[in-house]
Parts: sequence; structure tokens; C-alpha cells
Amino acid sequence: MQQKIIILDFGSQTTQLIGRRVRELNTYCEIVPYNKFPHDDPSVIGVILSGSPFSVYDEKAFRMSLDGIRGRLPILGICYGAQFMAYTNGGTVEPAGTREYGRAHLEKFDAANPLLKGLEPSTQVWMSHGDTITSIPSNFKIIASTDKVAVAAYQAEGEQLWGVQFHPEVYHSVQGTELLRNFVVDICGSRQDWSAASFIESTVAALKEQLGDDKVVLGLSGGVDSSVAAVLLNKAIGKNLTCIFVDHGMLRKNEFANVLHDYECLGLNVIGVDASAEFFAELAGVTDPERKRKIIGKGFIDVFDREAHKIKDVKWLAQGTIYPDCIESLSITGTTIKSHHNVGGLPEKMNLKLCEPLRLLFKDEVRAVGRELGMPEHLIKRHPFPGPGLAVRILGDITPEKVAVLQNADDIFISALHEWGLYDQVWQAGAILLPVQSVGVMGDERTYERAVALRAVTSTDAMTADWAHLPYDFMAKVSNDIINKVKGVNRVCYDISSKPPATIEWE
Repeated sequence: MQQKIIILDFGSQTTQLIGRRVRELNTYCEIVPYNKFPHDDPSVIGVILSGSPFSVYDEKAFRMSLDGIRGRLPILGICYGAQFMAYTNGGTVEPAGTREYGRAHLEKFDAANPLLKGLEPSTQVWMSHGDTITSIPSNFKIIASTDKVAVAAYQAEGEQLWGVQFHPEVYHSVQGTELLRNFVVDICGSRQDWSAASFIESTVAALKEQLGDDKVVLGLSGGVDSSVAAVLLNKAIGKNLTCIFVDHGMLRKNEFANVLHDYECLGLNVIGVDASAEFFAELAGVTDPERKRKIIGKGFIDVFDREAHKIKDVKWLAQGTIYPDCIESLSITGTTIKSHHNVGGLPEKMNLKLCEPLRLLFKDEVRAVGRELGMPEHLIKRHPFPGPGLAVRILGDITPEKVAVLQNADDIFISALHEWGLYDQVWQAGAILLPVQSVGVMGDERTYERAVALRAVTSTDAMTADWAHLPYDFMAKVSNDIINKVKGVNRVCYDISSKPPATIEWE
């Protein structure tokens, strides 16, 4: 039986990060809404309560009962989770006066406590809360303090129940992983047998049982998620899987042919569809970014549906949905946090059952599974690329001529990142065609041509991003090559805005 840690989500922005840290300990975990604990699941070995945007004493605060969990399973509360357990057991939680945010150090802690075992003196932790525990229940004991926070961590006397007011899951808690390892491995007893190889073995077996001899259709995008899903399904059901790769005309230069070749080399049964003329016709004269996205989204569904109906007896639609997509679509308050394009919608139109073999994986785990499956690195390490493609990197209306200009500029930029060994240091990169023209001089002639902006960012999860500090020599070379080799461009700019306040894409 696969062991699991349950993370009860009270709405924190770092809940996914807790999940990733647990998975990094080779331990399977699931994130569920705070009020959806699976009481009848015998595979659960421990419980973590996340942070929350609310105060425990707010009328709207998320509350749940630990009956049936406490005393049966080890529990760790983080931030709000710690405050919630203290407050509901007779402790006091009050506004901190000033928000306790940033680095702190555990000046006093019980080094013998199993949760804090192995932590260095004055270890750095990360605080992020507006409330603080000012008194603990009579049967609780303080096991760690900072110079400003008396109750930085506690344990219930004689119980496997702990709370920490700091965030061990974030990078700035220097020994946060050690603390989580103490809880997950030593206290909960994880066998640490969750890995890419074990996932593949169990998932292939489950897919064979789920799908039998049924036929499955999957839409490929060229990205890592759909590619890994396709290879995994191919391993399970072989030629009963048919993949459809649609070219809407706004892919990168030669991408349709190159990616199609990659898929065929992987032994996938792939149908390539060049529908670019249809998309260009629908996009003619459209300048609004949201309308562009909707046109391309609807067009993709229509083309995919049309091609899928040419395949006889298809019963399943496979998608490259991954765990963050599902988490963002969970309903915690009765309303969906974020509706993701991969979660629902298309199957109803197509009257097919849904198969999502990667829905339990984070992005880094998807890449690990791809490597374990023997996929080429250039497919696994591909930068994220927007579904509408270059349509949202051309500001203004879309024409084949503009797409060709941007494809050439983008190709020079991305190729140079590879040549200079910079590609893997960047989360995402691309060129943007601006809706302006600028004066220039080429030879002895005055020019009045297009301007291109280059964008490259570093990030870990795309929630925040900083502009990539690429070498000046590299930027000079790329700029010079674009202006000299791409007809119609006489100026190159570099976007040095971060997210927030900007976004990674311009549209």
C-alpha cells in the first residue's frame, strides 16, 4: 500500500510548496481542502495543516474538527495550522501589533524534541503572520522561541501533535527540510519509496486496468506535460493511443515539423494537422488579447474534435493535467480558486471519458518521470510556451507576415541561449513584436521598421519571476543578429520588468 501524508489546505499561498517539499522526501502526499479529510483511507500516515489568509478568530475563518485524527495520526500545524490548534484547545491568539514577516532565528529550542532533532543553534526560519500565539493550552509545551516570538513552536504533552508559527517549507527557512524530514520520516514513519520509477510502475499498471482495450485520443502541444503523458500512455496501451498535434500557425520556427519528428522517434502514433489557414482567417483584424485567446482556444477544440471523430471507437480523452492544475481548481470556500483549461470542459463536448495520468505530479516530478521513461532532454527541459503561441507575443492584429518576422527573431534568441549555455538558466524566454515602428539607418538609407522586445525570466513556479541578468556580450550579439538577419526589424529592446507587477507574457 502506498503511504501518504495528507496536507489540509486552509488557503495558504505556500500549500503547494509544502506538498513539493514532502514529495522531495520521496514520500507521496495529497493536498485536500481543510474539510475533506479522507477518514476511511488506511494509507494515511500523517497530517499537515497549512497556513491561511484568515485569522483564527475571524467569522469567516476555516474551521474543522480533528476528531478521529488526533491521537491516531501525527499532526503538524504550520502558521495558521499551529494557531488553529492552539486556539481551539484553549490557547490565545492575538494580533501581533506589527506583522511578523521575514527572517528570524530560533534562539531557544528543545534540541531533544523529535521535531527539532539535528537543527543548528540559532537556525534561520521564515515568519509570515499578522497574529501570534500569546498563550498555549495547559497541556502544551513550548519547544522553540525567537527573540520576538515566544511560541515559535510547541508540542502537546504526551501526543504526536506539533505546531510551528514559521514556514519550514520556504527556501529562507534554512533547515526547514530537516524539520519536515523529522516529521515525515522519523515521526510518521515514511518508507520514502515514492519515486519516478515507482510512479511509472504503478501508473502503467493502473492505466492498463482502467483502459483495457479501449482507444484513447490525446492532444499534444509540444510541451513537457502532454509529451510525458503521451509516452506514459504509450507504454501502457501502445497503438490504442492516438495523439493529435495541431499547428495553429503561431508555433515557433520549424516547431511543427521538429516536434512531430520527435514524437515519431518516440514511437508515438501521431496525427499532425496544419490548420494555420483557418486560424489566420479567424484572427484577421483582431487586436484584443482576450479575444485572440478565445478564438484560438475555440479553434483548437473544433479542429481537435473534428480530427478525433475520424478515429473509430475512441472512448477516452487523455490530458496532460498536472497536480497544480487540480489544486488551483479545488473548491475550498464553495467557489473555485482558479478554473484551469485542463480541468474539465472538453470531455463533455466530445462525450468521452477523461484520463489524466499525471494529475498527481508536480512539474519537477513530470520532468523526472520523463527522464525515467528515456525521453530526450530537449523535450523534458523545454521552456513553458503559451497555448495561443506567438499570437500573444504579437501586440496588435495577427498576420502571417508578422508571425514570420517574430518566428525568425525568436529563433535567433532561443538558439543563442542554447549556444551560449544559458537556456537551462532561464525559466522562460521569447521575443515580442511591438506595435510600433522606429527610425533607423542601414547603409546610407533611413529606415522606418519594426521593433522587437526580448523577454527572459528566472522563476521556480511562474507565480513570481525576475528578469534574467543575461551577459551584455550575449545581448549585443543577439540584437545585432536580429537586426541584420530579420528583414523588417531595426530595433531590439530588453524587458527588465519583474513579476509582479508585470507578467511574464505581454498579453
